[in-house]
Amino acid sequence: MCARGGRRHNRPVSAAENDPNGTPAAPTGPQPEPIRFFGTTWVDHSGGYTARRIGVAVGSLAAAAAACLVLRIAYDGLRIADVGSFVSLLMVVMFAICSSLAFRHTWSAFTTRPDPDRQASLRGLLAIGFVGSLLAYFFRTLTEAPGEKLHRAEYDKAREDHEKRTTRRSGNPSKKRRRS
Repeated sequence: MCARGGRRHNRPVSAAENDPNGTPAAPTGPQPEPIRFFGTTWVDHSGGYTARRIGVAVGSLAAAAAACLVLRIAYDGLRIADVGSFVSLLMVVMFAICSSLAFRHTWSAFTTRPDPDRQASLRGLLAIGFVGSLLAYFFRTLTEAPGEKLHRAEYDKAREDHEKRTTRRSGNPSKKRRRS
């Protein structure tokens, strides 16, 4: 009991939580990689995972709708500036193609790790086609956290490899056959 108010300010800590030096014990084995907006809740679908998926789906769809509104205003600006039908058509085609390529690239990045060099070279195209990326994010959140399948496969493989490395072999080592 403390002199101030009769309450302790520290909770009791078990030996499993701290080593003799007083530092927290590090978890053993592979740790799950966090996913944007979901953290590590994708592992066991806890911590408001469903609410986060709904929020991310609504947010990405709202952002895509707002982006389409901005593109519509830009198109109206070109029409008011009277730049000609060719330039207006070129802008619409450019955004349609870039959005479809960005959708495809973002969708495939949820199942395989993208090549960093290719990712860097496509940065401009992905920026122009941001509506496609937002739509890919929306459609993926309807079934899972974006990238969850890829992260789960990698995490399960890492846990399996860790288990193989750390399990002790069974049997009596004295009965082991000697190589001749």
